[in-house]
Amino acid sequence: MTMAMAAVRVTSTVPVLQWQLKPASAMDHQARMEFTRLQRGSTSLDTFRPLLCRDLASTKWGGGGGGVQRLQQRSCNINESARRKQQQQTTMTRVAANNANPPTRPSSQPRFIQHKQEAFWFYRFLSIVYDHVINPGHWTEDMREEALEPADLNDPDLVVVDVGGGTGFTTLGIVKTVDAKNVTILDQSPHQLAKAKEKEALQECNKVEGDAEDLPFQTDYADRYISAGSIEYWPDPQRGIKEAYRVLKKGGKACLIGPVHPTFWLSRFFADVWMLFPTEEEYIDWFTKAGFQDVQLKRIGPKWYRGVRRHGLIMGCSVTGIKPESGDSPLQMGPKAEDVKGPWNPISFAYRFVIGVLAASYFVLVPIYMWLKDLVVPKGQPI
Repeated sequence: MTMAMAAVRVTSTVPVLQWQLKPASAMDHQARMEFTRLQRGSTSLDTFRPLLCRDLASTKWGGGGGGVQRLQQRSCNINESARRKQQQQTTMTRVAANNANPPTRPSSQPRFIQHKQEAFWFYRFLSIVYDHVINPGHWTEDMREEALEPADLNDPDLVVVDVGGGTGFTTLGIVKTVDAKNVTILDQSPHQLAKAKEKEALQECNKVEGDAEDLPFQTDYADRYISAGSIEYWPDPQRGIKEAYRVLKKGGKACLIGPVHPTFWLSRFFADVWMLFPTEEEYIDWFTKAGFQDVQLKRIGPKWYRGVRRHGLIMGCSVTGIKPESGDSPLQMGPKAEDVKGPWNPISFAYRFVIGVLAASYFVLVPIYMWLKDLVVPKGQPI
């Protein structure tokens, strides 16, 4: 008798659990429905786990006995080793489970840098000091190498697009293993791209002004899509990830590196009035809806944070997904919500500019605060 076996790996804010289940036909209706939802990421492990434990002990799963007890122990017990894995700084996620992180601010409540026009002017000035002020506290070389590792940039002939590449800091990590002439840096800010053009290692890279939500590349163009520190400025993140799917070849991989939402109340307030800080679940959901398969999330952060994530992180995770088929994304969406040169209200902009500057200053100070705590608090103790 041939039995169809199913396997699920759930890793995120819950311990790593992996099990094999009996035939799907052996589950009762409720367990089967919850198992399907768990695979799609639309329910939590906490919801499904009691059903699993119950059915493992029932005759539907082959009756009682030592074999069932061993399987039940393997699948349902959370041991201390798994708890330690939960705290590791880098976590690979196949299916996101719900956590206690509060929801992000609705898009109907505007942030300072919610529109591309505002981001354009923001970077007009920030580009001058970006590599020397922003990166040392939020996006270090060690973090860059760790974040790019899941992208599998292991062939010099890969065609790579670096979307929102800015000054080229992330691109410098790409061209370590990929021929620069095969890499395109895209950004809407000519001031940021001007800084990238000054870097010797990026001279052979193509530099293109463009919009992450409307990429100027043909369908099935690239082997790898990289975007680091850009999604927080997208008015419609789902549209940008849908575009990532479109421009990749079949079997190509997208790697999106971005911020994560804070849980500490003050950090959450400043994050929500400044720019987009998605939750880990939102990243997984956006990738899955766009059509990506084998979606994984890897946690990253400055070493001196010691894994602390309550204040949020400007660069907090690296999310990857593989394009299974050629062509456009199966996701259907309406027209774009905003054009790069669309109209904007100068009075509203001035008000939000002041609030945005305060929020940005807060997040410049947070890594300094964490660095000082790392110096003062003995190693091995939580900070």
